[in-house]
Amino acid sequence: MWFRNLQIFRLGSDWNYSTEALAQALQTGIFQGCGATDRTARGWVPPRGEDGELVFSVARQQLIALGVEQKLLPVSVVRQYAQAKLEQIEVAQGYKPGRKQRREITDQVESELLPRAFVKRGLTYVWIDPVNRWLLVDASSPTRADEVMEQLKLSLGELPLTLVKTQVAPATAMTQWLAAGEAPGSFTIDRDCELQAAADERPAVRYVRHSLDSEEVRNHIASGKSATRLALTWNDRVSFVLTEQLQVKKVSFLDMIKEDAERQAENADDLFAANFTLMCGELSQLLAQLVEVLGGEGE
Repeated sequence: MWFRNLQIFRLGSDWNYSTEALAQALQTGIFQGCGATDRTARGWVPPRGEDGELVFSVARQQLIALGVEQKLLPVSVVRQYAQAKLEQIEVAQGYKPGRKQRREITDQVESELLPRAFVKRGLTYVWIDPVNRWLLVDASSPTRADEVMEQLKLSLGELPLTLVKTQVAPATAMTQWLAAGEAPGSFTIDRDCELQAAADERPAVRYVRHSLDSEEVRNHIASGKSATRLALTWNDRVSFVLTEQLQVKKVSFLDMIKEDAERQAENADDLFAANFTLMCGELSQLLAQLVEVLGGEGE
C-alpha cells in the first residue's frame, strides 16, 4: 500500500467525518459495474478487498478507494459496423440515408456493440489525514483526481476541500535551487529535471540521469528557462519528482522503510496496515517540509 503519485488537497476546518460517518456516506455510491449499455461506471470499493469495509482506518488515518470500469469500444469500430449497415440500407431503399438516419444507425450500432466490448478496470486510492488536514489522491493526472472529487461530492454533498497553493511557486523555487546547486532543508537534488522557456512555443530541455550541478544547466536558467519538473529526495528516505503544479510524482520509498513494515507484520492484514501506517508517517512529514521550503501555504 504505497502511493506512487500525489494530487494534494487541503481539508477544510469543518471536515468532521469519523470513520463510521464517512463509511456511511460512501454507501450511497457503492460501485455497481457497467450495465449492458453503459460506457463507464464509478463507485466506492473496499480499499483492501474486505467486503463491507469502505473505509480502512489506522491511527485516525483513513483510506478509501474509487473503482472505475470502462468499456473499450473504439470509435473506428463503431464507424466500420455502422458503415456496413448504412450501405445495406442504401441498397434496400435506393438512396443514401440522410443525416438523421445515419446518426440513428450509428447510435443503434454502438448500443449493439457495447455489451460485447472489453472492460477495463482500475482503482484510485485516496488517503485522508484529518489530523494534519491532508487529502491525497494517488493519481498521475488531475483528471483522475477530478473523478474522485466528483464522486466524493455525490456521496458527501458539500466538500470542504481546496488545492494546496504555496507562497512561492514551485517553478520559481526549483529554478532557484538548481541555480544554487542545492535544495533547502532535508531535500537534495537528484538527476532528472525539465527546463522550459516562457516563449510561445515553450522550448524545453530535459535531463535524465544527468548531473544537474553543471554550468550547462545554469546557462539554460540564465537564458530564461525555468524548472517545470525536478527530481528530489527527502531525508534520504523518499524520492520523488516535483512539478510546477505542485504535484508529487514517481514517489519511491527507500527499501529500509518497506523492510520495517515487513518486520512488523505477521500476516497479509498486518502488512497492509503496517505499510499504510508507515507511508502516512513519511508522507505527512515530507509534505509539511515541502510546503515550508516553498514559503508556507498561500491564499
